[in-house]
Amino acid sequence: MTDNSSLGANGSETNRARQAAAQLLRSRVTHQPMARLAEAIRPRTLDEALAVQRELIRQHPEPLVGWKCALPSADKLVLAPIFSGTLYRGSACAVVPEQGRAWVEPEIAFVLATDLPARSGAYRPDEVDAALGSCHMALELVQHRYAAEAEAGFLDQLADGLLNQGLFLGPKIDRAAAFQCTAMAIRLQWSGRTQSLAGVHPNQLPQLPLYWLVNYLSQSGVGLSAGQVIITGTYAGLIDVPLASPFELHYEGLGQCSLTIEARPAQEGLVVQQQQHHQKQQHQKQKQKHQ
Repeated sequence: MTDNSSLGANGSETNRARQAAAQLLRSRVTHQPMARLAEAIRPRTLDEALAVQRELIRQHPEPLVGWKCALPSADKLVLAPIFSGTLYRGSACAVVPEQGRAWVEPEIAFVLATDLPARSGAYRPDEVDAALGSCHMALELVQHRYAAEAEAGFLDQLADGLLNQGLFLGPKIDRAAAFQCTAMAIRLQWSGRTQSLAGVHPNQLPQLPLYWLVNYLSQSGVGLSAGQVIITGTYAGLIDVPLASPFELHYEGLGQCSLTIEARPAQEGLVVQQQQHHQKQQHQKQKQKHQ
């Protein structure tokens, strides 16, 4: 698991981030649309939103196995964790459904073959390329966790993981073709229906956000590990597919796969147990500090 200890805040800011993360994590696993965080712990800045997200990673009962990212803009930074229990391979995956359907975003995923530890100097693109093991067809699994009436803003979403609820990692695709894939035709087929989409990468080339992510995390003292998976932007926006109904996904010129998406059961008990353990550890640290 990635070590994020160097990214923590201090004092009351840390306590606010812990409280916010605990609420977000509980809401994430109960499968109930949530209200916006109370103003006292709601993130007000980009740094505060990222602090809550880091605390959510610490409190989560499952290890971090990947990231979603995109190139940052002047006022936004796209970064969110992917956890082990929501990374799927093969021909099946599970989601928290919305209105009886699954929401996904077609992407290309990069899997690291070697570690990229944090360091003082920036990584060159060729160094990141050398650490890559494979490129894959992928679907980001999306969940709108805030209730519509919550009027959640970008910072609220960033703290909570930017709608990510997991990742389907599909078959390998040719690396050279993936690196050149600014656009592609996407086709989904199920029950005699065909949906065709003209896919375009939002950052032109899918590897460009990967280069940014490696150096952003490295400069923050966070390394990446072999086996971790990174997705870098949807080619066709948000699309809905049926639950419990096999469908075919085609990336023209790159590959295809078959997939069935099922509904995922709640894991509230596991998360509550992990949070209680985390709180106990924090209490012991505070007690030792004042002895």
